Amino acid sequence: MPASRNEQGTIAVLDVGKTNVKLNAVTADGVVLETLSIPNPVLPGPPWRHHDLGAIGEWVFSGLGQLARRHPLSAFVASGHGSGGVLVGDDPESGDGTALPMIDYEQPLPEAVNAGYIPLSGSFFDRGSATMHAATHQARQLYWMQEREPEAFSRARWYLGLPQYWAWRLSGVATAETSLLGAQSHLWNVAERHFAPIVEARGWRRLMPPFADAWQDLGPVRAALARRYALPEEFRVLVGAHDSSLNHYRYHAAGLSDFIVISTGTWIVGFSGQTALDRLDEDRGMTLNSDVFGNPLGGVLTMGGREFSYVAGQEPPDGPVPEQIVRRLIGGRTMALPSFGDDNGLFPGSAGHGHITEPKPETAMERKALALLYCALLTAECVEALGAGPSVVLDGSFLRDPLYARLVAALLPERQVRFNLDAYGVASGAALLAGQRTRTGPAPLSLAEVADIAPLTAAISDYAARWRATARRQAEPVFTDTSKGKSDEPARHSHSSP
Repeated sequence: MPASRNEQGTIAVLDVGKTNVKLNAVTADGVVLETLSIPNPVLPGPPWRHHDLGAIGEWVFSGLGQLARRHPLSAFVASGHGSGGVLVGDDPESGDGTALPMIDYEQPLPEAVNAGYIPLSGSFFDRGSATMHAATHQARQLYWMQEREPEAFSRARWYLGLPQYWAWRLSGVATAETSLLGAQSHLWNVAERHFAPIVEARGWRRLMPPFADAWQDLGPVRAALARRYALPEEFRVLVGAHDSSLNHYRYHAAGLSDFIVISTGTWIVGFSGQTALDRLDEDRGMTLNSDVFGNPLGGVLTMGGREFSYVAGQEPPDGPVPEQIVRRLIGGRTMALPSFGDDNGLFPGSAGHGHITEPKPETAMERKALALLYCALLTAECVEALGAGPSVVLDGSFLRDPLYARLVAALLPERQVRFNLDAYGVASGAALLAGQRTRTGPAPLSLAEVADIAPLTAAISDYAARWRATARRQAEPVFTDTSKGKSDEPARHSHSSP
């Protein structure tokens, strides 16, 4: 029998996003009990815009002390976004431990850095993505650090992904982990399970610590921290993993197989463990990621939340979108065509060319309805890009409108579309790591079915076909077969981000 919640204790989950940092108390079976949150502070240069890890560290350690007074904390695990890495010294007790400040990945790059980096970045499989904007990729951040601050760089001991940085701060043990390095870091070739050529070419191998599984127990929190912040003596520290990979793991731990998960928010992020590698096309926003077991995950990224805001406006009306308004837009063939922001998404060359066709929406609710319809179309396009998998699971903020799941299901009538209304998938997945070795059955998960979609499917099918044909026709360059995964040429620069 699985251990009870009390026997397994409560898991402290640190979730480091680009905008906010959250500290959660989560049950061993993935239910969030309490959340503390602060904005992720960024400081100006020199030498570059960077995250204030000192301030975050004080907040994290103090927050753990607060949670420990209210919950029986047994383990700590961190998640983080794929563009976050930290170059550190050899002492986690020395200030924030860094050898150089952690680069804000939205910091613009000096042109000389970008020009020098591109020829070294390797094949698509070495990168796992197109070469994206600003300082997105960890390898490019390391290149910039080494070029700008060679002396400080030479004194560094380790380069750690964000989750592993926090595990090191708490435990003193440095590790590498495949799902974080496999999240468009440009450091790790997921398909062939080796470091990208740039690691050897630039002499970075000495900075890469030994690999460990995301769920590996690194030992107790350092005694000095435990005393200072009144943490439990046997508070264990786990390695941690990439945030979106942990959300995928949540469904794996619940016993799902052969599924595509689509998470929605600022980004629409799709993952499938069944997508063939030769299907991946970097020009269509597709990526090669890693699950927490080191296996390839086909991925797709498009900036759905940002696109929604462009179409709906910054202050859309409250309340759900009425289905009759969407049907009226469909009947009038009003379309929002990609892409309104600086991200091409699945339509190469479309960035900045988004527009709405006639007859244009007249009211604020009509604009919101068109935005929801547009994002459902983008979601279906993400699913079709990934290909394999009869089952589709939706989660994230778009589900706040009940019509979103129905529209997606109507656009994918040959698939089983279900949705998860829980808003804390990353935290749940991270907490479930603590039971990876001992779990004897599926972790609990509640998925809702989408009902009564036949009438909506009949209404939307012709509209969707016209939308897709128009969107692809207007995108440049013209779509080709998905063979980019085999290319050895450096990626075309694209405006995208993890």
